[in-house]
Amino acid sequence: MADTSCKACRDDYRVTEEQIQRLLKTTAFAPERRVSEVQYQDRLRACEACPKLMDGMTCTVCGCIIPVIAWLKERHCPLPGGGLWASIEA
Repeated sequence: MADTSCKACRDDYRVTEEQIQRLLKTTAFAPERRVSEVQYQDRLRACEACPKLMDGMTCTVCGCIIPVIAWLKERHCPLPGGGLWASIEA
């Protein structure tokens, strides 16, 4: 039977700060694709208050690693009803 649990939440696989930093250096996270530091921190605060955030890392609604995707302008909170934060038009 396949393990369908979130990778970032399993004991045998934890997303490390080093992995996050390596990912953030890729072209997918180029400066023009990122929100400002203030917007990023606002997004993190909104997620930290959300009961759908697991272990301070993973959104259980979409499965995303929040410290990574919260940087992207085109991303938005997936909660039904509009979410906790919106995407930003380029």
